[in-house]
This record gives sequence, C-alpha cells and structure tokens, in this order.
Amino acid sequence: MTTEETKHRVLTGDTPTGRLHLGHWVGSVEKRVQMQGDYDCYFLLANMHAFTTRATEPEEIRADTIEIVKDWLAAGIDPERSTIVLQTEVPAIAELSWYFAMLIPFNRIMRNPTLKTEIETKGLGDTYPFGFPMYAVGQCADILAFRPKYVPVGVDQVAHIEVCREVARKFDQVYSGVDPQAEDADYASLGGTFPIPEALVGRVGRLVGTDGDNKMSKSLNNAVFLSDTPKQVKKKINSMYPGQSREPDQPGDPDINPVFMYAETFCDAGLVEEMKDRYRKGDNIGDGHVKAAVIESVNELLEPMRERRTAFDGPEGEKKIIEIIRDGTARANVVAEETLHMAKDAMKLDFGKRSLGWT
Repeated sequence: MTTEETKHRVLTGDTPTGRLHLGHWVGSVEKRVQMQGDYDCYFLLANMHAFTTRATEPEEIRADTIEIVKDWLAAGIDPERSTIVLQTEVPAIAELSWYFAMLIPFNRIMRNPTLKTEIETKGLGDTYPFGFPMYAVGQCADILAFRPKYVPVGVDQVAHIEVCREVARKFDQVYSGVDPQAEDADYASLGGTFPIPEALVGRVGRLVGTDGDNKMSKSLNNAVFLSDTPKQVKKKINSMYPGQSREPDQPGDPDINPVFMYAETFCDAGLVEEMKDRYRKGDNIGDGHVKAAVIESVNELLEPMRERRTAFDGPEGEKKIIEIIRDGTARANVVAEETLHMAKDAMKLDFGKRSLGWT
C-alpha cells in the first residue's frame, strides 16, 4: 500500500486568468484528480505570474484566483488529499527565482517556443515588461521549490518544463557536484539538491476550441468552461463548424471534423467508432447527431462539477476557499523553506534558517 513516505511528489498549477475549460481538464486537471490518491500533490495558484501581463488589474487577478480554486474543487481536487498553494505567500519561490536566473542565459529563455507564442497571441510586441520573460525562470522556481518527480501539464507547457530540467541539472552540477554525464534519474542519489522533474501530458495534449481551428482559449472566445450550464454547453457545441458541407446521406470525413475530436475525447469509444463508420458511408447521420452525443457526454462529465461548485458559491463559499488556501499554503511553506535551505546550503549561503507562519 502506498504511504506518505513512499509517495512521489507532484507539482503543477494554473495562472489565474479566468475560469478553467475543457482543454484544461483533458490536458492536466483530469490527471491531477486521478493522481491525488497515490501521489503527494501540490497545486499552485500562480497569481504572481498573472501580474506579468495584468499588473494594473489586481482586483481581477484576486477574483480569478478564487475562481480557479472553485474550479479545482468542483473538478474533484480534494484539499484533504492535495495541497493548494498560493504563490505570492511562498517567499522561497521568489528567492529561488533570483538564484536560478543566474544559471540560464537570457537568449535561452527567449528561445522558448511557448514564450514566443504567448508574445504573439497576446499582442505584446516589444511592450512586454521585464517580468514577462522572467516568469519563465519563476516557473522553474515554482516547480523546484517542491522538488517533485512529476509535473502534469498541457502539451504547450512542455517547453517550460524542459527549461526547468535544464536549471535543475545546472544547479546540481555547479553547487552539488553532480557529474554532468550522470543520467537524470540518478541526480538525487548522487547528491543533487533537485531531482530532475518529468512532464506528464494529459490524454489530450491540445483540445481544439469551438471555432474548430485554434486551441481552446478564453481569450479567443472558443472555450467550453467547466462551470458552463447545460444550455451554454449545448449552444457552444452546436455552433461548431464540422469542417465540410454535407447531407446525412452523403459520405463525410470524420478526420477533418473537429466535432469528432470532442466525440473521441468525451464519448464512449464504441459509440464513436459506430458514428465514424456511418459518417464515412453517409449512413443517415448528420453533424447534429454527432454534436448531440458530444453535448450529452460533456454535460454528464460536468454535472457532478456543477453540484460540487454550489458548496462554494457566495460570500460563505469564498471564506471556505480562502481558508483552504491558507491551510495549504502553510503546509507548502514547510516544504519550500526546506528546499530553500538545502539550496542555500549548497551555495555556501548557510548563514541561518528562517521559519515562516501565515500572518
């Protein structure tokens, strides 16, 4: 039986930019829910990172932070089995970010394809603040502060995890004396301060949005949110263009129909194969038939989440959420401070050790 002492640690999280959607669910959140029974899970609210592009919106960031926790709890994250952490209340993260920034060249950060994509999609041009590329280093500290073995992420975050792995190797080689030729799996046993974390991508790395083209995103207005009502789900799925014009008695290609991607993701596999076969043959199956199956399955998935969410509605619900954040962050600071002490000891900065409490 798995015990707390033998559980591998997991760290992942979300930047509070609004409500979570189905892309978040299949990309990472679903795996988090599945892992929390067998792993020591830490889920980070990266509210500090939100300020890299929204520094003038503190009230909105706070509201989005509360909303994401509500989404997590509704999705099945259990604060009794997992630790919910507020980034801005873990000072070790900010300090480690500074040390890690000395170990990786600026041009390596700017070569990160995910960072480049964010600059383009958010229309930042040359106006982004210095803190924007710095958050890629901060993300390394988010992860390594908890010394996890696994980091469940969507496919677009894998590049960030690779930077984190590079930083962990560099730190261990420079300050902990690990041979650069060592295998990643051996770093800890060879005296490394940080294990080399592994990215775990969810069962669907990239879920297309309801526009049938781009990745699902709040900013592109093509998302089905975990908090959507049945009517909202129906309206959004029904609005999807199937990628081709055809009649129910005409052959079609399910491989270019984004609705079938949703069917493969959320519907029973046998039903999907039957619908695909009929679709290819033009066997009296319209796109509305496929959409109806998707709508039913998505609403079946979301209904328990809707029920759990009601426990956290209103002012009393917000108080519960804040208490969960406080409790989790207090526990997380014990681990992060231990990591910071280990790192500073390796760096010959062993002049003292602080203790923290929530104030």
